[in-house]
Amino acid sequence: MQLEFNAAKRDGQGTGASRRLRRTGRVPAIIYGGAGAPQQIDIDHNELFQLLRKEAFYSSVLTANVDGAKESCILRDVQRHPYRQVILHADFQRVDATHKLHQKVPLHFVNADIAPGAKLGGGIVQHVMTDIEVRCLAKDLPSFIEVDLKDLALGHSLHVSQLALPAGVEAIMHKGEDPVVATILTVRGSEADAEETPAAEATPAAKK
Repeated sequence: MQLEFNAAKRDGQGTGASRRLRRTGRVPAIIYGGAGAPQQIDIDHNELFQLLRKEAFYSSVLTANVDGAKESCILRDVQRHPYRQVILHADFQRVDATHKLHQKVPLHFVNADIAPGAKLGGGIVQHVMTDIEVRCLAKDLPSFIEVDLKDLALGHSLHVSQLALPAGVEAIMHKGEDPVVATILTVRGSEADAEETPAAEATPAAKK
């Protein structure tokens, strides 16, 4: 997905300058990294607010149009007002087409309704992870990764190593770890539990 935003260079720095900028409907931001020096910019608040409502804006390579000059970047951080719908600041990092980048990508779960553990076993699907950190070139960065649960049985789990990752995309994991992405839990009181109930518990207590 191609996502682009417009920005303008700014010279003023500091809390006072940022406050004055926000009063005009602009959001102070910065683009840093790569071969260029950090560039202070500002963005129209409404434009940025609407873009931040798109899931892909957090995990895609973006095009920053700064006073007509375009460069590729990714969103690294966004600061929001604690209780008002106001964006206070945003950080963007330049990306180089020849170097791999690290980025968190959201997980999209599919086929939970036909998973054997849920459909036949009466279990509940639990999403242990909602995103995953990956390493890849900018051109290979996916906006999301699909997690197919169609074969997941009751009491079983799906791990990061079992994900079908797009070509050129590598999951970042600590050495020796293989985190659980999703699992199907047994529901207390389900038929599976009933079958495991000891006969002694099912027999009425003897009269004293």
